Amino acid sequence: MAITNATDQSFTSDVESGVVLVDFWAPWCGPCKMIAPVLEDLDTEIGDKVKIVKVDVDENQETAGKYGVMSIPTLFVFKDGEVVDKVVGFQPKEALAELLNKHA
Repeated sequence: MAITNATDQSFTSDVESGVVLVDFWAPWCGPCKMIAPVLEDLDTEIGDKVKIVKVDVDENQETAGKYGVMSIPTLFVFKDGEVVDKVVGFQPKEALAELLNKHA
């Protein structure tokens, strides 16, 4: 599966089914740029089990506000539309894979 870019309008439908990793990020954020290739690798490896969605906090402030995103990158794990986990800051691929495997 390809990584999806969600908007305030599409967010609910983007996370409503299955396990979804949501990356709240911004183009000017250094750690966000560092985590992008990690997410691409994860998508290649476990994209059949987990959907990855990116939300630009500058363009989608309503969604970022709803989930209380104060610093970026913040990554949420949704399962069937409900938040089941959250991590803040850069995470190595192994840590994210472990986090996702708990819920997949």
